[in-house]
Amino acid sequence: MTSSAVQQGGAAEKLRLSALIGVLGVVYGDIGTSPLYALQASIAYFNGPKLRPEDVLGVLSLITWALVITVTIKYVTFIMRADNNGEGGTLSLMALASRVARSDRTRIAAGLVGIVGAGLFFGDGVITPAISILSAVEGIEVVAPSLSEAVLPIAVAVIAGLFLVQRHGTAMVGRAFGPVMVIWFLSLGLLGLSQIIHHPDVFIALNPYFGASFIFRHDKIAFLTLGAVVLAVTGAEALYADMSHFGRRPIRTSWLFFVLPCLVLNYYGQGALVIAHPETASNPFYHLVPHVLQVPMILLATLATVIASQAVITGAFTVSRTCVQLGLLPRMEVRHTSETEQGQIYVPQINTILAIGVLLLVLTFKSSAALASAYGIAVTGTFLCDNTLAAFVYRRQFGWSRTATICLFGAIGIVDLAFFGANSLKIFEGGWVPLAIGFTIILIMTTWRRGRSLIMARWMQDSLPLSTFLNRLPQSRIVRVPGTAVFMTGNLDFVPNALLHNLKHNKVLHEQVFFVTVRNLEVPQAAPGERVRVEEAAPGIYKVALYYGFMESPNVPRALESLNGQGIEFKAMQSSYFLGRETVVPASVPKLRFIRRWLFLFMARNAITATEFFRIPSDRVVELGVRIAV
Repeated sequence: MTSSAVQQGGAAEKLRLSALIGVLGVVYGDIGTSPLYALQASIAYFNGPKLRPEDVLGVLSLITWALVITVTIKYVTFIMRADNNGEGGTLSLMALASRVARSDRTRIAAGLVGIVGAGLFFGDGVITPAISILSAVEGIEVVAPSLSEAVLPIAVAVIAGLFLVQRHGTAMVGRAFGPVMVIWFLSLGLLGLSQIIHHPDVFIALNPYFGASFIFRHDKIAFLTLGAVVLAVTGAEALYADMSHFGRRPIRTSWLFFVLPCLVLNYYGQGALVIAHPETASNPFYHLVPHVLQVPMILLATLATVIASQAVITGAFTVSRTCVQLGLLPRMEVRHTSETEQGQIYVPQINTILAIGVLLLVLTFKSSAALASAYGIAVTGTFLCDNTLAAFVYRRQFGWSRTATICLFGAIGIVDLAFFGANSLKIFEGGWVPLAIGFTIILIMTTWRRGRSLIMARWMQDSLPLSTFLNRLPQSRIVRVPGTAVFMTGNLDFVPNALLHNLKHNKVLHEQVFFVTVRNLEVPQAAPGERVRVEEAAPGIYKVALYYGFMESPNVPRALESLNGQGIEFKAMQSSYFLGRETVVPASVPKLRFIRRWLFLFMARNAITATEFFRIPSDRVVELGVRIAV
């Protein structure tokens, strides 16, 4: 990242009200709904006569400093500076770290950390809608305890409806996200303030002494409490992941001057209420709401949690496409739901998997309190991955000294490790769920990347070098026929198998031939002038490299049409595309273990075709089969 890039993302950004409101709807939905369950889960170990005022103050102090250290210092102040051409997120940070790595070993290590972070993100993506929507609907139990049995069916209906509308896109709903979240955060602040007015001394919890004394006083129970305190900062990674949509300044301004004060006021209002009335500890958020406003608040909270869930689901779609572009997942169908906004996409396979996972969690755990044990470990794992990659980027790209890097990111890493360790104790209470999801995704990603590398190695071993083919072409008796042929290939230095098969069966070569490869960059988007690079390898034969960033979806025909502007005639309506359709089969001496081999073969058979993925017109495609053993 150049200094100009930093300046562009900093003071040079124009601060607009629309951007500030948009940030609230997209970026802060997850962390903004944490007051529904964070304090309730944190004081659950002290319910009843064991709950003392100093314990409530200690938990409030821990929540406050978790917000300060993890969100304000770590993400808002430092990690958001490490953007990849304006793009954020664990995978963007991984690409940035890989680019500045000085050895293959370091590059591989950065890739593995990024894969782990992406896997845990999907685990978080399954749990967030489940716990958020359940916690909102559970307000019914406070308003009308006799309707408690309706909580689960209502939550299931809301979740089902949420996933069913994904195919229609989020453009129309997105316009309402910001204003709704403005009302939500104002409600949080005003509700907290209404209670704090009667007990202003609760603000002594701002002193970190109360958090430290709580830890020393309760020892093991305090360590367990940290696993619930981290629920207050879930969604912090969204500040970095969604940076490309709004820029740093709106995100930072919204956090420092609106979101953080509203969250703190609400948490301290809940704490003041619990200190004055310990019986409200079972659900301090809804007990904080006046009785006449509880039903409207349930509706508002449900809407807010749907917005938070929507942001996570949209993020899962984006991460999935990024993984496909980086070669970590097989090709999947990506539908663009907006003609003007490139980032609004819908991935049917991911939507189905998330819907099934969320519904299974809700029906299995049945309450937000039970899900709280499963929530934190995925988030804290992502925190650790981001911190590790950011430390490397600050050391290598920003030129920080080893001492400065260790002092800052080492201290933050200790906090992340404490949160992760506390949640690790809850593995058997539900923490295994995000771990199982995360490690399944990690297994899928590493298996796909390893399998594709084996296929590429085998293909290069069996293929004919293009230079050799071109040298022999003038002496051959191959007939050149009118027309244009486009051969998709993974390596421009070798002859595509589809061409060799075509020569073998049809014994002709078109007058105009394009060898085309699609290359993925470690930046979000390729510069318009760097999209297409072409080289004439022989008369009428061209080597074309198409470059796409990891946030883009390839469109080969459109890119090839741009060749006309470079003086190379390309007639789209007279072109035929030749693709080799790979059939992957087990080798006699497999290089993948049984489970990984089965998994790779399953993914290869269910990946969408190159025709669909590269947006090639199906009526202009000739597919020639080839068997590859792995």
